[in-house]
Amino acid sequence: MRTCRCWLREKRIVGTLSEILKEQWEWRKQILSLGLFDLKKVSAGAVLGPLWFFAKPAVYIFVFWFALEVGLRSGDQTGSDVPYILWLMGGLIPWFYMQEILGTGIDVFKRYSYLVTKIKFPLPGIPTIYSISTMIIQCGLVVALIAVFFICGQTFDWYLLQIPVAMLLMFVFFDMFSLMTSCLSAISKDFKNLLQTLSTPLFWLSGIIFNVFSLGIPAIEMILMFNPITFIVTMYRCAVYDKMWIWEKPEAIIGFAIVFIVQFIAMVVIYKRTHEEVADVL
Repeated sequence: MRTCRCWLREKRIVGTLSEILKEQWEWRKQILSLGLFDLKKVSAGAVLGPLWFFAKPAVYIFVFWFALEVGLRSGDQTGSDVPYILWLMGGLIPWFYMQEILGTGIDVFKRYSYLVTKIKFPLPGIPTIYSISTMIIQCGLVVALIAVFFICGQTFDWYLLQIPVAMLLMFVFFDMFSLMTSCLSAISKDFKNLLQTLSTPLFWLSGIIFNVFSLGIPAIEMILMFNPITFIVTMYRCAVYDKMWIWEKPEAIIGFAIVFIVQFIAMVVIYKRTHEEVADVL
């Protein structure tokens, strides 16, 4: 009997996953078009247009660089010949993408409520719309990162190939996260408020502005390995600053893989149980 129940549960999970992937594929052209339209809508009416997407990140990077390297002399403490600005950008640039998902991305059904209530757009595709528009901005920031990389006198190496891999993993992970949390946020506003409250603590506790591997406290370092933000930031820095491969830190890969699998299962189960209620709630 128990074996039969487990088989039925697994069959339902696979069926729900197939439904999610099928809807994403069948509506892929509309999803991409709406993602591009979302960017145009945000920049419409501004003289500088798309440049405003990069103005805020540029100001943030400059302020943190000035405070940490010029003010606190953090760059002198790394003991590396690679410019500190690359270490800092390697942490902040992926954070800009993740910050958007942890902000607007956790409640995209409300942002695109007309797609849910009027057009009957497939729910799994709606978080992807926002993920695509945000990832396009991320691509522009990565181009700026590579430009600074070469301006700082660094030469091309194979470690840079880790950046597109990190971007792909970040997109898939946080797209699933957006779908899962948007379903929950549509049902309960308390859940949305909780996640928005945690956004700032996650920034300061995820190794974005400090080196996780130099804490000297093995227990805390091990816990941080289960933070997907820490993993993505580590991959970026392995590419542009540390000059090493991510698999040289197997604890980071293991931690991310476990969290990825857990979230994948949670996303499918939560979507299965809540997607029919979303339209009614909105």
